[in-house]
Amino acid sequence: MEKRMNELIELLNRYGYEYYVLDKPTVADAEYDRLYDELVRLEKQSGIRLDNSPTRRVGGEPLTEFEPHTHLVRLLSMDKAQSKQEVGDWIARVRKLRLDAVLAGQRLPETEFTVENKFDGLTICLTYNEGKLVQAATRGNGTTGEAILPQALTIRSIPLTIPYKGLLEVHGECYMRLSTLEKYNKTAAEPLKNARNAAAGALRNLDPGVTAQRKLDAVFYDVNYIDGRSFASQQDMLGFLRENGFSVPETEIHALNETQVFDAIDIIEENRGTLDYLIDGAVIKICDFETREALGNTEKFPRWAIAYKFEAEEVTTMLESVTWEIGRTGRLTPLAHVAPVLLAGATVSRATLNNYGDIQKKRLKTGAKVWLRRSNEVIPEITGRVDEYFEGEQEIRKPDTCPCCGAKLEEKGAFLICPNTEGCIDQIVMRVTHFAGREAMDIDALSEKTARKFCEALSIHDPADLYSLTYEQLIELEGFGEKRARSLLEELEKSKHAKLNAFIYALGIPNIGTKTARDLADTFGSIHALMQADVPALTAIEDIGDTVAAAVTGYFKDEKSRSFVLKLLDCGVSPEWEKHAAGGVFQGMTIVVTGTLNSYSRAQAEDTIRANGGKAASSVSKNTSMVLAGANAGSKLDKARQLGIQVIDETEFGEMIKNS
Repeated sequence: MEKRMNELIELLNRYGYEYYVLDKPTVADAEYDRLYDELVRLEKQSGIRLDNSPTRRVGGEPLTEFEPHTHLVRLLSMDKAQSKQEVGDWIARVRKLRLDAVLAGQRLPETEFTVENKFDGLTICLTYNEGKLVQAATRGNGTTGEAILPQALTIRSIPLTIPYKGLLEVHGECYMRLSTLEKYNKTAAEPLKNARNAAAGALRNLDPGVTAQRKLDAVFYDVNYIDGRSFASQQDMLGFLRENGFSVPETEIHALNETQVFDAIDIIEENRGTLDYLIDGAVIKICDFETREALGNTEKFPRWAIAYKFEAEEVTTMLESVTWEIGRTGRLTPLAHVAPVLLAGATVSRATLNNYGDIQKKRLKTGAKVWLRRSNEVIPEITGRVDEYFEGEQEIRKPDTCPCCGAKLEEKGAFLICPNTEGCIDQIVMRVTHFAGREAMDIDALSEKTARKFCEALSIHDPADLYSLTYEQLIELEGFGEKRARSLLEELEKSKHAKLNAFIYALGIPNIGTKTARDLADTFGSIHALMQADVPALTAIEDIGDTVAAAVTGYFKDEKSRSFVLKLLDCGVSPEWEKHAAGGVFQGMTIVVTGTLNSYSRAQAEDTIRANGGKAASSVSKNTSMVLAGANAGSKLDKARQLGIQVIDETEFGEMIKNS
């Protein structure tokens, strides 16, 4: 029985490493669960649970208090720079210190640097002995922290056993992925305010069961102590950590001089918003360990490293009011108006909220202080309220009627809907604006402001009415001269021959984004064929499921929607599509474009990939065949290298097409 338990543990730990650390799963979830359940049964029957069993990760009994733990070697803090000038000053200092050491007789290599992400989480320190995880602790004051082994055991990216058998202490960062936080908050009775606080609160919770529910991750970037081994460089040390099953930073940029250090900082900051975890800066380190030893430490900081801090992505401010914005489908979305505050280099006064349920979950009131976080969107998001009451706080009431047309609102699921689709000006304006957008019919002269003017002054009721506008009507409008009127009419005429994918997207079918619109165009080839498509034909397309298929068929079965499409066709709109021929140099390949290219825009490069039989994807995964990397490629390039995916440059890309 114990032999079978060891076999299962070895398998499950390997599968877990491939899934949680390498992001390259090699077994289906159902198979993993079957093996895990078998191990649980054998452990119950035998009464034995081995040290490296993955069943130890579920969370044990709550602790009564945390015990103090003394680190094998003191953990130093990191000196911080708030500007590139301060980073430049630090580089000048370390070069001088190195030169002094060389003049004193030491033989040291030229100074080279690595630049890594600065994780915004909670420091965690792990101790291994004889290949087994024997302790975990918080940083504390650098000398003594709190012992949190039961909590650390729940983190699946932390190895329970490692090949190295000597005494070892490693330290890194514990964090919660943003996607995990979002998923957790959807069902949580008390939503978590932000990923950093969520990780810190979970790691320092006396109940390991709470820690397990947060599904934390950890990354390790330093060997604090090792018995009987030394390292030559940062790369050598990270290689050792990888060999022993630790997750290490996915971004590690080599830099030879000050200019390259600054370029690396810019790349990390540029890609900050694409990450699934929080970072608050970049860490610059000297690569060579002999040079590190020669430079030594101050009382608080190592002289061989510095942290460049980005501008804050999360701040607090006062929630002053909430207004309700109407989208093209009639859905009302709350918009928060906050006291102006500097966030990520810009002064912001508005923030997004999802719906009225989001307001209630986050216990928001006007007059309360709230957390504001920058995301990938133009305006930031309110993640929660500060746990402090302010006099004058007032409840945010759910509206009963549409703020634009006064129609009685309907509730559909979590959302409030204005049913007055044909008489609500705000809805019409948003539909016209969407139709004219750059990735839709690309009518550049038609802004939201112009669309509103047309709806109010010229009785435009839907986008098809745009094609009946005349020069005489336009020239009479305030702000329209002869040149502007003719320019708009020319753009309208040109839009009649838009590509089919742009036309499909312009219709505003629910759940249809630009990628799905392209897939539909490529599959059906004409709007008439798409209008006749049934659910099986739609779900046969990769990445299209029942929800999207139902949205498409439902749209074309709806009498008003179908009439709208036919009205557009009667106006002379004739979308064009040239289906990419089968075969080509990239046939069957999934390719990601990242960085800045000289000869192509990203859209042009992706069109070229499709025209040559390939699939253009936006993110790197185990299914990616190749990455086309231009200048300033960031985290996508790093991940491709980590996963061993082929990387080509623009010249190689052109040669492949030329020689096909």
